[in-house]
Amino acid sequence: MTSVTGDTRRSPTTGTGGAVFAVVSAASFGLSGALARGLLDTGWTPGAVVLVRIALAALVLAPAAAWSLRGRWGALRHSWRTVVLYGLLAVAGAQFCYFSAVATMDVGPALLIEYTAPVAVVAWTWLRTGSRPAPATLAGAALAAGGLVLVLDLFSGADLALSGVAWASGAMVGATAYFLISADTGTGLPPLALAGGGLAVGATALGALALAGLLPVRFATASVPYAPGSVAWWVPLLPLGLVTAALAYATGVAAGRRLGSRVASFLALLEVLAAVVFAALLLDQRPGAVQLAGGALVLAGVVVVKTAEGRTPSTPPAPRIDDEFPHPRRSQRDVVAQETEEQR
Repeated sequence: MTSVTGDTRRSPTTGTGGAVFAVVSAASFGLSGALARGLLDTGWTPGAVVLVRIALAALVLAPAAAWSLRGRWGALRHSWRTVVLYGLLAVAGAQFCYFSAVATMDVGPALLIEYTAPVAVVAWTWLRTGSRPAPATLAGAALAAGGLVLVLDLFSGADLALSGVAWASGAMVGATAYFLISADTGTGLPPLALAGGGLAVGATALGALALAGLLPVRFATASVPYAPGSVAWWVPLLPLGLVTAALAYATGVAAGRRLGSRVASFLALLEVLAAVVFAALLLDQRPGAVQLAGGALVLAGVVVVKTAEGRTPSTPPAPRIDDEFPHPRRSQRDVVAQETEEQR
């Protein structure tokens, strides 16, 4: 991660476009849970679902990633470490740790721990750049956190196994890396190239974990039941790969570049709300009044953070040599010598 430069104020047009990308990314990610649940109910293991999902997304994005790099292959060679880090942490690490967490604890607490990532993003940016979050940003974070507790219905009792908490914390680290690296504009990599390369690295890493026996993989060919009706086993795999991974990661990187890591990470909390909606449509799991109230708090928190970050003064650009020495054909030594002669 060479720099995190996406946290300065953007133009209204850029911010609006970034918000659209962020909402599309969050909604796409949110669809994955409901689709995967149908496969899990027929005998698929979480490892099999995530491996097929990421591998399919990598194949789909490969041509677009190559096209985006036309004439700029040097940027990929220069930033290959960033791509590998993104693939290992933001893709393979986040996915592997999350599914390992839900294997030993309830989904709600696992999601809540993972989605403390926006707070980690704010803390990292503060420590790295000295950019202190505005009070409104902290207030929005508190609202969103309270809303998440209600949306995930944690008051009904939850299993908090120590190993599950550790895995969920690892997923949080992966999600934090996803937001920070996605917003890094210093790599010179187009968003499609970063997303495609990261998915390829992630698919390779997950495949290696499966071959080593660390990621249990089991497939099934039975029909997959959903609320509207049963479908063939391969039908949910297509949107899992194309929408919940390829589209979600590509638009997520585009959002991070336009909004910065802090705002993008808070808008990503909308994924939880999207997951509730898709669960109601595909699994007939209707949200209760408490969850609806929590959703309203999450939305309020996101709006407060977006407004607060939009009002944050932009960081002044570093002075350039041309600004200090406006004559491009004259060196700094020449300018200093002339000033000395004039003083004499």
